[in-house]
Amino acid sequence: MEVLVFGGTTEGRLLVEWLSGRDTCDVVACTATEYGEQLVSGGRRVRTVRGPLSANDKHRLMHAHEFACVVDATHPYATHISASVEHMAEEHGVPLIRIVRDEGGAGDWTSVADARAAAAHVAHTGGNVLLTTGSKDLDEFVGAMEDVERRLFVRVLPVVASLRRVAELGIPVSHTIAMQGPFSEALNVAIMREFGIAHVVSKRSGRAGGFEQKVAAARACAAELVVIERPCVDDGMRLEQAMEEMERRYGV
Repeated sequence: MEVLVFGGTTEGRLLVEWLSGRDTCDVVACTATEYGEQLVSGGRRVRTVRGPLSANDKHRLMHAHEFACVVDATHPYATHISASVEHMAEEHGVPLIRIVRDEGGAGDWTSVADARAAAAHVAHTGGNVLLTTGSKDLDEFVGAMEDVERRLFVRVLPVVASLRRVAELGIPVSHTIAMQGPFSEALNVAIMREFGIAHVVSKRSGRAGGFEQKVAAARACAAELVVIERPCVDDGMRLEQAMEEMERRYGV
């Protein structure tokens, strides 16, 4: 039996590890980045495919295998990838399991619709800004803020692509924090206090993404938390539910 997993998230890693440990199926794990591939590689009967995959790539993959099901464990904000995976599964008549993440956290924060709105908001405030949403939307903040070199601090993955992007946009090395999360409340607090952070920009990444720790740290440092809300309401299963469903329906 074969299972196709689109992952690169904590949930995707945990699912692939679980499937590999059971040794009941072969797993093809697709990730968009080198970092995502590192999360899921190394298990028994696991083969990784690093993307992004075109529509033709997906068709070839589906024709080359007989998957019992397709699992979408991609990032909650990667709605375009989820849509393409759903379309692929429907087109090939393969059942789809969508894993969703607990939103987690409870508290007061400033909600915005997207990165552009977050950039516009912090551009008109005072004090230093800590951007914890990675390098993908960094250009929005560089374009909106007049004093980027002084006010903006970025926390990104310690991978070549992210660091190259940061350098291309002119963020000083002294304002670049290259670390892999999720981060504890204590470490978040230490970073915020070290750099005098007044505003923290985050996605609502849930418990797996360390969102609750950011909420607590921002509160402890009296910093404003600016949250880019999820683009849509997730429709799917929690990780534990997905595991139970796969065991019940497919015997994995």
